[in-house]
Amino acid sequence: MDLVPGVLRGETVPIARLLSCAEAADDASRPALARIFEHTGKAHVVGITGVPGSGKSTLTAVLAEEFANSGRKVGIIAVDPSSPFSGGSILGDRIRMADIAMNPNVFIRSMATRGAMGGLSRGCLDAVDILDAAGFDIILIETVGVGQDEIEIVQAAHTVIVASAPGLGDEIQAIKAGILEIADIHIVTKCDRSDSNRTILELKGMLKMGDLTKFVEGWEPKVIGTSSLRREGFEELAATIDRHRSYLETSGEIVKRRRKISETRMLKIAESLVRKRFYEERLGSISELCGQMERKKIAPDAAARQLLARINGE
Repeated sequence: MDLVPGVLRGETVPIARLLSCAEAADDASRPALARIFEHTGKAHVVGITGVPGSGKSTLTAVLAEEFANSGRKVGIIAVDPSSPFSGGSILGDRIRMADIAMNPNVFIRSMATRGAMGGLSRGCLDAVDILDAAGFDIILIETVGVGQDEIEIVQAAHTVIVASAPGLGDEIQAIKAGILEIADIHIVTKCDRSDSNRTILELKGMLKMGDLTKFVEGWEPKVIGTSSLRREGFEELAATIDRHRSYLETSGEIVKRRRKISETRMLKIAESLVRKRFYEERLGSISELCGQMERKKIAPDAAARQLLARINGE
């Protein structure tokens, strides 16, 4: 079945089926995804990341509702951690977003990481293409809870939001060298709590000192407090995202970010192809070379070089 025409018409069933093919890395879907790619480039992609427990899922749901209520179509890709045994996901993000699932302007897709590092799943950027071509205006990518080095979202989104919860205190110092530095917009969630103002002031103070500046001329990272419980701060957040999009387009920065996304995608696909070749060699060269290593006939470095030479046909 040709799913592409249905996707381009924004039909839910073809979109869902092609998303499943993309997530499964089905080689048979590659021609369809190539055709989809020709119709991309209109949507604004917003990445939402942060440490575990910072309220990313609820933040994503309420933000999507804010955009949807303004008449825009919103796609959500919620990346859940996967089981190391089955590769599946408990889809907890979809459960937490159940309240907006019936909104006709919102489409939610949960995707398992399937072992991918960096807070994103392997098929995530293909999924962005599908939703973009299907006519969604805003695409929100919510990553798994990440640490200070798992910041792949910065190479996948036009606008990056980092969520922090109140009460981080000295922990901000510990993680600022990682995910906090990638933010275009900082969000302090759960601002119905009494200690939220302190976290907001700490973040703003670091920004003024230049510690968390993203070094992009013309845009100073913003700090916004939100409360999903009280539905506060989301109108300001949506407006700030729109302003950042305007800044990217008028400054030309959007061209640089799109180029970086393209580079990331190409390299990730190349890496996956090389990895696939390695797996195909497992029963041949890998087994033989491992046997030589176990007998101490060859050092690990030399074995790795021989493996690469064999894969390259040398």
